[in-house]
Amino acid sequence: MDEIIENLKSIGLNSYEAKVYIALLKKYPATGYEVSKLADIPQSRAYDTLKALEASHIVTSSNTKPVTYTPIKPKELTKRYKRKITSTLDFLEKKLPNVKDNYTEPIMSVTGQNATHKKIIEIINNSTKEIFLEIWSQDFKYFEPALFDAYNRGLNIKIVGYDNFSCNFGTVFKHTGGREIEHSLGGRMMFLAADNSEGCFGKLTSSKNTDSEIIWTKNEDIVFLIKEFIVHDMYLIDISEQFPEQLKYFYGAGLKKLKDKVLSGSNFYKVH
Repeated sequence: MDEIIENLKSIGLNSYEAKVYIALLKKYPATGYEVSKLADIPQSRAYDTLKALEASHIVTSSNTKPVTYTPIKPKELTKRYKRKITSTLDFLEKKLPNVKDNYTEPIMSVTGQNATHKKIIEIINNSTKEIFLEIWSQDFKYFEPALFDAYNRGLNIKIVGYDNFSCNFGTVFKHTGGREIEHSLGGRMMFLAADNSEGCFGKLTSSKNTDSEIIWTKNEDIVFLIKEFIVHDMYLIDISEQFPEQLKYFYGAGLKKLKDKVLSGSNFYKVH
């Protein structure tokens, strides 16, 4: 009974109103005195509450003496509040975005291995159309079940995989030089874009001395950039696989000439 009272309170009734309505469902029509006994509340509060419920059209009173009260049916009560809640939510959905012009989705940091794993799985589970992912093989194993489930739901799954990557579903582009990149960056970077609407990127680590940390957002402009980064890596990987000798001839081993041209001799981020 306490659970029913709490749920009635959650739709807007106060504690006395919930108790009186339940009491009337047990016995109706009933006088105010009978209601106070059934609801186990003071008689004065029973009469005040009955007047409030009558004003809200949740109970009706008779023209007899003594006055008796009858509750509306539970289905009518729930139907009424369902309409009210739906109407309120529709109003808020329409009006809230206008409170602040040019609302921008926040960008938030998530730290710690458990928290980052939970957030990444949450993004995967919430996706409905497509997932673009760039990740190392040792991190992929934590998310493989959720990704496989998404694939079975019909999602388009495309992955850039590092370090002897293995996956039996979706489209996989295998990135070479994973160990060099990990050493250069001091960790394993991951990038995830889902449905063009939610994404994250950051560094995952198994080290006891360093926490994993990712940046999560529903800012569509940032998600677009994450996806673009992954897509361009896919382009380069596929081109490298199709024309290895031509690229080596024009840019040297490991695309050295191209890296020198783009990075202008910078000592940071020498591999990609």
